[in-house]
Amino acid sequence: MAERAKPRSRAGVFGPVGRRAQAAPLLPGLAILADAVRARLQAWAAEEAAPGRLLIWLAVAFGLGVALYFTAEHEPQLWAAALAFAGASAAVIALRRRGVAVLVALGIAAVAAGFFLATLRASWLDHPILQRTTWRAKLTGFVEVREERARSDRIVVRVHSIEGTRGEKLRRVRVAVRKGTAPPVGSFVALKARLSPPPPPLRPGGYDFARDLYFRDIGAVGFALGKIKPAAVPAPPGLWLRTAAWIDQLRDGIDRRIRLALTGDARAIASALITGKRDAISSTVNNAMYVSSLAHVLSISGYHMAVVAGVVFFLLRALLALSPALAEHYPIKKWSAAVALAAAAFYLVLSGAEVATQRAFVMTAIVLAGVMLDRAALTLRTLAIAALVVMIATPEAIVHPSFQMSFAATLALVAAYERGLPWIISGGRTSLGARVALWGGREIVALVLASLVAGLATTPYAAYHFHRVAPYGVIANLLAMPVVSGFVMPAGLLALVAMPFGFDGPLWRLMGVGIDWMTGVALWTAGLPGAVGRMAAFGVMPLLVATLGLIMLCLLRSALRFAGAALLVLAAVLAVVTPQPDVLVAANGEAVAVRSAVDSRLSVLTNRRRSFAVRDWLAADGDTRPATDPALASGWSCDPVGCIARLADGAVIAMARSPAAFADDCARAALVVTMRDPPSDCRATVIDRAVLQRSGSLALTRAGKGWEITPARTPGEDRPWARAVSGKETRGTASRSRRSAPRDATPARKDLEPGD
Repeated sequence: MAERAKPRSRAGVFGPVGRRAQAAPLLPGLAILADAVRARLQAWAAEEAAPGRLLIWLAVAFGLGVALYFTAEHEPQLWAAALAFAGASAAVIALRRRGVAVLVALGIAAVAAGFFLATLRASWLDHPILQRTTWRAKLTGFVEVREERARSDRIVVRVHSIEGTRGEKLRRVRVAVRKGTAPPVGSFVALKARLSPPPPPLRPGGYDFARDLYFRDIGAVGFALGKIKPAAVPAPPGLWLRTAAWIDQLRDGIDRRIRLALTGDARAIASALITGKRDAISSTVNNAMYVSSLAHVLSISGYHMAVVAGVVFFLLRALLALSPALAEHYPIKKWSAAVALAAAAFYLVLSGAEVATQRAFVMTAIVLAGVMLDRAALTLRTLAIAALVVMIATPEAIVHPSFQMSFAATLALVAAYERGLPWIISGGRTSLGARVALWGGREIVALVLASLVAGLATTPYAAYHFHRVAPYGVIANLLAMPVVSGFVMPAGLLALVAMPFGFDGPLWRLMGVGIDWMTGVALWTAGLPGAVGRMAAFGVMPLLVATLGLIMLCLLRSALRFAGAALLVLAAVLAVVTPQPDVLVAANGEAVAVRSAVDSRLSVLTNRRRSFAVRDWLAADGDTRPATDPALASGWSCDPVGCIARLADGAVIAMARSPAAFADDCARAALVVTMRDPPSDCRATVIDRAVLQRSGSLALTRAGKGWEITPARTPGEDRPWARAVSGKETRGTASRSRRSAPRDATPARKDLEPGD
């Protein structure tokens, strides 16, 4: 039998080629490098997938789903969100034995859960919102909230009856009243008020007041006209309202005791720390607190809750430890944690239970519960649970600066403790730590590092929301916070305990001494060269990049975390190079700002002496000038019928206040802003009343001979707090659309000021 011929092997320039052929040795270094990279990535992946890491990333995915809800152009359908969540959950069950696949499915399910919960929350709150200004509305209702402010007071009324709103059956309204005339919580009142729809953003990318008020169940804002009168109660108030009235009376009583013992800013700050009332802080001290990065002391949040719980915990535990019988036979540590939890709950109620304070209490409660259950009190898992609890209860919190800043600071501190700070806490284990601890240096170093870490972690959010950076924040916190933590807050807590017995006066005065030190530090820091750090507004993209970088840097364990540092640097670059608009137009047309050709700063024309929009514009532009400065309008030239200003390229911006101005403005100007009806043949781009009613405030950037327009309300946007405005295109809008299409407004967050 003939021998079967062997197949001939095929050969090429790189060696034999076949089903079982080996890789050619021409580039052996690449193969070795590829194997090394693969092995390294597998090792990193194994490290990141260690037990206990899943919960942390599920919290991140849940938050991503909530954030996606707020970026939708129109309101998602509840059934669609529920169906997506159900489908993702079914996929998790189906893939439960598939290793990596089930992890991916879990992440998608967490995103869907966040999206569904946010949609459910908005749907459950669904309430009417005033669509047009009502000049003399008549209403009756219960006062649910009373806020004391610097120049006026403010109340929230749960509406019982209302007239003059064109059919909207509002549930709650917020009304400003004259200073000192706000009725107590729980009273039933009748009043007349000028009511307006919740205000839109003051600039594209600015804080959405309407969204915030919608989730607080408020459908209109305004101010009272005339006297607020008590009225006959149609039905007894419920248990919740009676409790709120008792708490408000308690806060007023404590506030009166503080005001009798202290004066000036010490009195106002002491009341702010204990009761949450901060209406009397002078503008000088208030600004200094912001410049020095000590403003967080004025808003009751995680720091205050931690100090209260910590002081109660350690004092009670020390007292119980004085008895050997108790210390040896009973769990005094758990007892102390339980009492500290009760004290934190009382402080939550006493301080007004604002949203930021509620989040702080949740975090503190989880930590104390860990102590009572003999679990690690402060870990990344604890933080993840706290974030999930807050987002489930109030999904809207994720777009609030206090949520972002408090969790960013806590995340950075916990990550730093787990990786770099233990040597400080247990410094005696090393010769270096022992030497540093001899003079109490360990505590000083820990405080410096904690201030630095928390300050750096919150900088992107402070710059985005408040347009501020604090160059000397670490110095101010290092000098002031030990006094606040170890002297001011303990004195205040002891004063609360002593007040029923009549011995609180000396303790309030001791608290005032510490507050005077803190305000002195703030004023000294604010006077240092370069202390006023301003940051021009930037879009949401740098903030998202910074958030991703912070999450990677803090949550990842492997060397992959250093990619987070690179993302933080990239975010800083993106924020700095963000271009600023050339023209800003207020939603009501009463203010127009033009970037001056002389000094590149905004030149503002406004009909109001105190314009909240102008103040916001200047802050967002990194401009330190006050909104009331008459020199702000120096770039405008006015006559009886209108005003004009010029950009750096010579383009004329006209503000037409009379029909007589249209002849010249339409022929010479590149942009005309007017609240009157423009002629149909106007050659300029026209921003009129109809355009502003649909788009809200506008930011315009010169693009060649045309304009790139960013509206505060994007075309097609229809959310419960920002209903779409129907109507045909106006002549001004048609003129605009032939030149260039508007771009989407950047989603944004809040520019908060104290008392606003």
